Amino acid sequence: MLTYSAYLARINRVFDYIDAHLDAALDLDTLAEVAHFSPYHFHRIFKAMAGETLAERVRRRRVEVAATRLVAIREATASKIALDVGFTSPEVFTRAFRGYFGMTPTQWRGGGHLSWGVARREALSKIHQDESKKHQAVLEAIRKDAGMWPHGHVPATGDSPMHVEIKNIPDARVAYMRHVGPYGSAGITQMWQRFAGWCREQGLIPPPRIMYGVCLDNPGMTPAEKLRYDACIEVGTDFKPQGEIGVTTLKGGRYACASFAGTAAQISGAWGHFVSDWLPGSGYVIDTSDEARGALELYGKDFKMDKDTGVFGCELCLPVRHAV
Repeated sequence: MLTYSAYLARINRVFDYIDAHLDAALDLDTLAEVAHFSPYHFHRIFKAMAGETLAERVRRRRVEVAATRLVAIREATASKIALDVGFTSPEVFTRAFRGYFGMTPTQWRGGGHLSWGVARREALSKIHQDESKKHQAVLEAIRKDAGMWPHGHVPATGDSPMHVEIKNIPDARVAYMRHVGPYGSAGITQMWQRFAGWCREQGLIPPPRIMYGVCLDNPGMTPAEKLRYDACIEVGTDFKPQGEIGVTTLKGGRYACASFAGTAAQISGAWGHFVSDWLPGSGYVIDTSDEARGALELYGKDFKMDKDTGVFGCELCLPVRHAV
């Protein structure tokens, strides 16, 4: 009999398949085969675990990705973007887009996306305020578990990223554990604690390895409760998925990388400053041409955490291309 973690791993595999094949026919039979369930059972299991039907998931991801591309790829027509994400015609795309965002693709591209993004960020900010006590509780747990992370003094820079460099990051094969819920929430830090414990049990650390946090969705686009975040660690080609732990390859390429040193409660604000303050005048735009390249938090082999303050350091890395 399958465990809950095994069901979760299969559903996560379907999520990833949908994102990687938006331009394909994502029907029930195809996705049930990806999950290794019969279509009848898969339909019920998916809705129970994902909180939306399969058709709702596919339609939502198609319009969200299209909406991101409408703003980021100004040179592409709405019709081309619609076809690239799997809509059969511009008319079908416009109906689906209006049904989800309450405006046409033309209105969205003309500035309507700004009010939508503001509303999403305000909702996320309220969640962060409500999470403050949970962050303190997680910090106390970190202090008590002295052997979980390397400790040392880390000077804080707060929620504003520091120096930015353009880097080419290589592909990386990783094992991952997934969290679904608001970015910047205490739940992500709790998952990192659980993931680190699993890594130690598997003998993956110590010695230290490069670890990544991967933001799979756009918080200005996707509802907070649907945002996906993966905690990852590099693994060799012989490592196999187990339980809820999946294995994937993070796609490398050109990234803008900003140094960050702060607490888990501050990292979401740092991402916000990075995108809103640095990016507009940089000569770069976020590269949305490949859904396999997400925003990364890169934790190097020299990672450490200040046990007194909860401050840690990492690099915030955005996939970018030159602005046209």
